Amino acid sequence: MAKDKAIGGAILVGAAALLIFYSLWLVGGYIHAQIDAAAATAHTSFWSSFSWIPMIPGLPWELAVIAPLELVAILVLAIAMWIGYSMLTTPPPVPLEELEEELEAEEKEEKAKEEKKSDDEEKKDEES
Repeated sequence: MAKDKAIGGAILVGAAALLIFYSLWLVGGYIHAQIDAAAATAHTSFWSSFSWIPMIPGLPWELAVIAPLELVAILVLAIAMWIGYSMLTTPPPVPLEELEEELEAEEKEEKAKEEKKSDDEEKKDEES
């Protein structure tokens, strides 16, 4: 029981830490790339021959790669956090031995109630 909770807590904390690290790494890297690109001197290259391809103003192409990857990372790590939380908060299962004992005790109680009920009916029949 305690082992499951410890594993669940570790998954929850690890996934949350990884989500924060990955988000800062990805977004920070993108921002620094933009700063470096603006500081670099402009020169013509092979890629400048594709300048006729329309671009959405104010929306760099890198976001087409970064945004879906970030969403996938958020989704996967959120699921990992959910699994860790579930493991952390779920009570342990009842051992089978205890469950069998409880079922046997309930069966005995039901049998005793049925016998008492049949005895009461027999007494009523005798009295009448």
